[in-house]
Amino acid sequence: MSRSLVKPALLALVLSAAAAPAAFAQVAPAAASAPTTLTLSATGTETAAPDMATISFAVVTQSATASEAMKANAAQMNAVMAALKKAGIDSRDIQTSSLNLNPQYDYQSGRAPKLTGYQAQNQINVRVGDTARTGPVVDAVIAAGVNQISNIDFGLKDDSAVRDQARKDAVAMLMQRARLYADATGMRVKRLMSLKEGAGESIQPPRPMMMMKASADATPVSEGQLQIDVPVTATFELE
Repeated sequence: MSRSLVKPALLALVLSAAAAPAAFAQVAPAAASAPTTLTLSATGTETAAPDMATISFAVVTQSATASEAMKANAAQMNAVMAALKKAGIDSRDIQTSSLNLNPQYDYQSGRAPKLTGYQAQNQINVRVGDTARTGPVVDAVIAAGVNQISNIDFGLKDDSAVRDQARKDAVAMLMQRARLYADATGMRVKRLMSLKEGAGESIQPPRPMMMMKASADATPVSEGQLQIDVPVTATFELE
């Protein structure tokens, strides 16, 4: 009697164990498919007229001794500083960028170099807050003793508004291109996933044109236009 009861119980246990994996498979969630994404890059570009200039001037003097070369250089540079002050340049807009003293040699074939004297050079960077005054300032310092001009850079006192507009231009371009690609592939833009400003944002300075004229005329300087570039990268999800 007891043997007939054991067999049905054992059979029920085996059946329930076999059915367990099937029940587990039914409740397991399906794996989510990866979203379709689109990554684009664009550069916003704006131009603006410069409102300031930075000019690099130098006074170069030579003499038989180092002390004489430096003394002559100091006298000329003091005259240049006075001319800058007279031209309305504030002392905070004048910065010494280099001061050098170097021996000068005469090199002749087959002979040892012969010391001929010393050269002193004092270079300054001058910020001019009105680009219309750039030429007159150049003339003033040349008359005072500057005998070397190495560079003129034009810029903006505050470029934030122009740079922000370039950012907006870049984002608008990205949105337009994202919709274009989505439409071309039969999809639509679902959302913006990420937006990153590139590290390559830059200001493309104009190439200033300067031509020396007779001392009776102001030196003409053309400031041109500044170009401000801001690269932006965005990733969109399409559906």
